[in-house]
Amino acid sequence: MQLIKFGAYRQFCASKSPTSCSCKTNGAISTTDANFVDKNGRVGGSSAITADGKEVVISASTDVFCASGATIIVDVTTATGRTWMDRNLGATQVATSSTGANAYGDLYQWGRRSDGHQCRNSATTTALSAVDQPVNGNFIDSPYNWRSPQNDNLWQGVNGINNPCPTGYRLPTVTELNEERLSWSPNINATGAFNSVLKLPMAGYRQSGNGLLTIAGSLGIYWSSTVSGTNARYLLFASSEAGMHAFYRAFGFSVRCLKD
Repeated sequence: MQLIKFGAYRQFCASKSPTSCSCKTNGAISTTDANFVDKNGRVGGSSAITADGKEVVISASTDVFCASGATIIVDVTTATGRTWMDRNLGATQVATSSTGANAYGDLYQWGRRSDGHQCRNSATTTALSAVDQPVNGNFIDSPYNWRSPQNDNLWQGVNGINNPCPTGYRLPTVTELNEERLSWSPNINATGAFNSVLKLPMAGYRQSGNGLLTIAGSLGIYWSSTVSGTNARYLLFASSEAGMHAFYRAFGFSVRCLKD
């Protein structure tokens, strides 16, 4: 059985094909188009694969990924000593500039899981959700919050109800994000964000209220797990500014995951 290691991801295949593999499942051979598997067996697509001795077991996954598939996990360690994923959730590559579209990744409403709403072209709805996991993957058009009533505990730590990060990773707190910003050189704009080990691009955002994709390539906004009243905290940077702010949870911002 072929074992391909890709950062924290592993692919268990009977062939070397990177896009489809035949896997041994309880003594039988089956084929799946799920590409990469993390050390806990979490993958993109409709199935997950775990290693059990010499066998590979297929189990269900509830995550919904966009056209790019599951995000490959590669770790980087920054000047703060923390370990992060080297790319945004949903990105197909590490940024090679502040404006490289393949590094932008997905745009999440604060507190939502990977249910499809994070895709940059997902459909929209005006119907608010009364539960933590909406019944569909639409981007919920609301001026303030996609959930009513609000829930402050959706993205709190690796065990957060809707933590969208891979197993063992989580959203950073506002303090952790700001400490990263302060380590940049310079720490006052998008140049510092890209010069940092994290290579943060200006991926733009989706507006609350209408879901429109806005100023990609001119502004980077990254959610933290920290709430502030009815809002949530985030890191913002552009060509001439960088700092921490708070705004409505219905906006769609970028996510960069921190290893717990």
